[in-house]
Amino acid sequence: MKAQSISAALLAGVATCAAESFRAIPTLSPSVDNGENILPTIMNSSAIDPQTVCPGYKLMHMRQTKSGVDARLYLAGKACNIYGSDIDQLQLRVQYQTRDRLSVQIYPANIPDGQESWYKVDDDQIARPLDRMPVGPTGSDWEFSYVENPFSFTIKRKSTGDIVFSTKDTKLVFENQFVEWKTSLPSNSNIYGLGDIISANFELKNTNRTIYAADIGDAPEANLYGAHPFYLDHRYVKVNGATKGYAHGVYSRNFHGQDILVREGGITWRTIGGSIDLFFFSGPTPAKVTQSYVSEIGKPAMQQYWTFGFHQCRWGYANISELDNVVKSYQRFEIPMETIWSDIDYMDQYRDFTVDENTYPQVEFKAWLDDLHKEHLHYIPIVDAAIYITNPSNSSESYPTYDRGHELDVFMKNPDGSEYIGAVWPGYTVFPDWSAPNVQKWWDEEYISWHKEVPFDGIWLDMNEVSSFCVGSCGSGKINMNPVHPPFKLPGEKGSVIYSYPEGFNLTNSTEAAAAAAASKAQDDANNAQNPPSTVTTPYYQIPAVTPNVRNINHPPYAINHAQGNHDLAVHAVSPNATHHDGTSDYDVHSLWGALEIRASFETLLKVFPGKRPFLLARSTGPGSGKYAAHWGGDNGSTFYYMRKSIQQALNFGLFGIPFFGVDTCGFGGNSDLELCSRWMQLSAFFTFYRNHNILSANSQEAYVWADVATAAKTAMSIRYSLLPYFYTLMYHAHKTGSTVLRALSWEFPDDENLINTDSQFMVGPGLMVVPALDQGVTNVTGYFPTDGNTVWYDWYTGAATFSDGKNHTVDAPLGHIPVFIRGGYVLPLQKPALTTYQARKNPFEVIVALDKSGKATGNVYIDDGESHNVKDALFVAFRATKNSVWFNGVSIGNLDKLKSYLTNVASVYVLGVETKPSAVKLSGSQNCDFEYDTQHKKLTIKLPSSFVYSKGQKEITW
Repeated sequence: MKAQSISAALLAGVATCAAESFRAIPTLSPSVDNGENILPTIMNSSAIDPQTVCPGYKLMHMRQTKSGVDARLYLAGKACNIYGSDIDQLQLRVQYQTRDRLSVQIYPANIPDGQESWYKVDDDQIARPLDRMPVGPTGSDWEFSYVENPFSFTIKRKSTGDIVFSTKDTKLVFENQFVEWKTSLPSNSNIYGLGDIISANFELKNTNRTIYAADIGDAPEANLYGAHPFYLDHRYVKVNGATKGYAHGVYSRNFHGQDILVREGGITWRTIGGSIDLFFFSGPTPAKVTQSYVSEIGKPAMQQYWTFGFHQCRWGYANISELDNVVKSYQRFEIPMETIWSDIDYMDQYRDFTVDENTYPQVEFKAWLDDLHKEHLHYIPIVDAAIYITNPSNSSESYPTYDRGHELDVFMKNPDGSEYIGAVWPGYTVFPDWSAPNVQKWWDEEYISWHKEVPFDGIWLDMNEVSSFCVGSCGSGKINMNPVHPPFKLPGEKGSVIYSYPEGFNLTNSTEAAAAAAASKAQDDANNAQNPPSTVTTPYYQIPAVTPNVRNINHPPYAINHAQGNHDLAVHAVSPNATHHDGTSDYDVHSLWGALEIRASFETLLKVFPGKRPFLLARSTGPGSGKYAAHWGGDNGSTFYYMRKSIQQALNFGLFGIPFFGVDTCGFGGNSDLELCSRWMQLSAFFTFYRNHNILSANSQEAYVWADVATAAKTAMSIRYSLLPYFYTLMYHAHKTGSTVLRALSWEFPDDENLINTDSQFMVGPGLMVVPALDQGVTNVTGYFPTDGNTVWYDWYTGAATFSDGKNHTVDAPLGHIPVFIRGGYVLPLQKPALTTYQARKNPFEVIVALDKSGKATGNVYIDDGESHNVKDALFVAFRATKNSVWFNGVSIGNLDKLKSYLTNVASVYVLGVETKPSAVKLSGSQNCDFEYDTQHKKLTIKLPSSFVYSKGQKEITW
């Protein structure tokens, strides 16, 4: 348990974790993943602005409908055909769907057969909010108005009188490969969301947001893994001299590649296909906006209780013995650990639904997992998106997963009908087609069969953007070479040893940092000598001119600012011209592949685990994915920068309806160090999903590797495991109402303009605030302590009241300490912590009552068996406190006798903010309770009799 040093082997360029990894030969040339050199249109100074040459549309034939209005839009002049073929007639449909939701749809009036996917999202793929009980314009908080020629429209919120969306003085451009619309923004707009992107700022100002699912790592400002075209606009206005915050949301249901240009005065939307399908949510609070949006796309899945425990993973656990050593090391050092994970190391040559009989022999592995389960621990393996295709020239090679899928015709195709063959970790591969009639049957059978051999507890879905390491169907005609190595060096292979460290490592570990820098330079020099950098400037690819009524889907006329190599859509991904069973080109549904895999996998796991909630962790997501899966932030780096940005990521995915979120704690890419890992293990303890994970051949970063990290982790984990009933209850509310779990301070204090861009601290639910240290070398941190006039902030560790003035304050944050504050006015349900969630659920409950300035507090706790998909037995207890009492009011469903093992006694109640020592504490008005009073911190500790348990009905404690 000491700080790691760089080993002699590492400095010599020898891998320490990759030695036993699978290494296929031959190796693909790096050139297979080189696309055309595309100049994004927004970077092209000579690109024509559609607003200057296109005619726009004129509105005619307006008619009232039960839910709103319908009209036709006709091209108002000569077609410009700038980035596609103009559509001459469009249909406008406006629906007042509910009081707070308005739908505005614009799509081609006449869609030829076979072209539906060009313009419309299949409702079965991504659910469309429907006008089930339309309220009409009189029953809505929205007002839709328009200008006939050139057509524009304005959306006004009646309750506040503000215009939230207006295309006035702009032209609608609608072509078969390009749609543009613009909306103005007032100066008090504050925009959040539009992901999956890591931004310089939480609030979006003067930025470009490209949406197109990509396997690109966590590159800042780049389009990452998922597609979430939703934003929250939070505006502040003066009302009777006081600042008031009003929020609304806008969801653009379009999943073609797109650029969204957010500027001070407005937003420009440019998509390379699809239609305009907008939904407006009136709020007016951020919480209400999010709940309304998430309730329509799909409320989050309720997670099993054990998933809130700590998870340990890495790419590089080479065999069962290493997994076993990790589990036993956590136990030996008494650090909580709930679940051990496997990256692709366990597979036979990186092939899904297999195990390597040399390093993970199936019989031995199953026996080990059976023993793991006896300790109430869990195991989750990775499953990649690509399926290895067998080599027909190798008669000894067998891969039944591919054979069965091929027989059932479940893989994506080339336009000529042959199987599309890309390349991923195992070599040349094919890819499931989620529109194929037999794909669910095949997917079910593979998992059910494999689970009998490898009894996993959940599944990690990776590479599902969907990723491929070559351009086009590069394996067509070449599968007799299989298996082939990816067209790049794996981490730890010669020339790809990892020498990077966090910021400030040179200050705290100067000798090792100098050695690493020298070794890194030597490696770079050797790589450059072997493959000299090209001095040739590659000219930009000349995209062909628009051909009337013909689409160029591999190189569309409008080039989005796709962050993948050279901006080519086909680089490191399945190409846009790959074809699905229903005739759809991947161009039209690319960013939905991950969401469709998630849904199919959820249905599969319901069959693998009958009656239980499936656990899925997925990288590529879309609207509604939270209904089925959790998400992690992808391939981040081992730096303080990425630790800081993890908060922004978590908050954004709360907006997107995926509240069960975490990141690769201590960092994935690069080597972590003691300071970074100490801080990060403490920060992530307050995220819903808590996992440590890193890359092949990097230094180990399990919590027990450094003594100081172990101590820091234990401190934060003790808080987290105490708060498990609180986390679980927050997840229950998210599941039932669409609410968030991790929250921006501005969502809880929506009238405080100082919180516009705050993402360096956050709330866990309404009652807990975390103010982490996010920079290298600091020993204190400045946090903002908001107030609504009644708020008091209590220190978690002492229970003492701290600040209540709505100002910044500096608090101590030495290494190993994370500042946490309880918000007055809230009751937090707790349970004594343990090393596993199973053990923790057997411990007594506790309750923290944090009184606000008026001496009041409320809260609740939800209890069920922690795993049932369809819950039949549950208890919900509401807490209500005043200056001298706290009430417990329980409501149940089903049979509480079935929950007896989870309804342990409530041992203690801690009341914060009690001004004077009480003379007595009584239960139900008569029974005396033991108590202690801390005069210094004004904290009352009530010891309850062992017979006191959560139950139906009311109970009261008075003092």
